[in-house]
Amino acid sequence: MKNHLTIITGASRGLGLELALQLLKPGQQLLCMSRQTSQVLERAAQDASVPLLQWQQDLADGLAASARLAAWLRDQQPGSYAGATLINNAGVIPAIVPLSQSDPQELALALRVGLEAPMQLTATFLRCTEHWPGPRRVLNISSGLGRRAMASQAAYCAAKAGMDHFSRCLALDEAAKPNGARVCSLAPGVIDTDMQLQLRGADAASFPERNNFATLKEQGLLASPADAAKRVLAWLARADFGVNPAADVRES
Repeated sequence: MKNHLTIITGASRGLGLELALQLLKPGQQLLCMSRQTSQVLERAAQDASVPLLQWQQDLADGLAASARLAAWLRDQQPGSYAGATLINNAGVIPAIVPLSQSDPQELALALRVGLEAPMQLTATFLRCTEHWPGPRRVLNISSGLGRRAMASQAAYCAAKAGMDHFSRCLALDEAAKPNGARVCSLAPGVIDTDMQLQLRGADAASFPERNNFATLKEQGLLASPADAAKRVLAWLARADFGVNPAADVRES
């Protein structure tokens, strides 16, 4: 049997790591791109006897990441895989302050990693796999903050809102093709990751909603990365994946 190729960004920790770990099963081949490789992921792949490639790749340079991915995909035979999936998961939160107090370099980094690189990688993935015979899917990990404005979160909200809307546009592009990819920008719910720690640790004077995030933690309302990954992958496997190109795992 041919393996299904899954490419994941930001797979060294948090939700991305859990997605990769849960995908390490027979019938899969993983290509993971992160700033750092994961020994946990490497050992798990060896134990499961699942092919794994880990690239130490800074997605702040989306051009370099895209060029590297393009070169690798072109070396693959079109019929080598049963199908292919790209999961754009990596993201960055700059300092949690009003936009007027934000560092321009941090803003640029957040938008490059959270929006520019996903668009570049998606374009590369779709172009290089366009003539592959199997099904292709693009899963963009979004956020509820892409659909709800929040003070002191302008860059992150903008990146996720942009991800949602480029996914809608992309879905229209691909629907017009004979073997177009299915596309979904999916909000994964509220997860107990480093991002939540950053939000709870923000200065209350600069971040009015800090106490709301602290309450989520205190009341046990945060999903574990493992549980969130399970729900995300269940959504990815749905027969109607992509019918709604901007979805939320909390929807039915």
